[in-house]
Amino acid sequence: MALPAVTKVVQWGDSNVYKVGGKVFAMCHPSGGLSFKVTPIGFVALTEGGPGRQAPYCAKGHWVNIPLDGAPDDDIIDWLSDAHGLISAKLTKARKLELGLG
Repeated sequence: MALPAVTKVVQWGDSNVYKVGGKVFAMCHPSGGLSFKVTPIGFVALTEGGPGRQAPYCAKGHWVNIPLDGAPDDDIIDWLSDAHGLISAKLTKARKLELGLG
């Protein structure tokens, strides 16, 4: 929630869904795990050699899911910041200005 222009909704049952400009960049599942958008390279790094796996229902869009237990806070902060940047970059220039994203 510390990232700019973030909103949180409960969606798809009881998942906490985090959005920027109305577009999802991360989801926290009550059954455990955090799903978020990554680059194609990040997807390979996190799913082949890292702590992640393909996020259910979202893997084709380069989404990963990691277990929250044992994941270092600094890594989670970096992953979420990157996910926020990837999604906010897709917003229109007008929408970015409206949200104060520049």
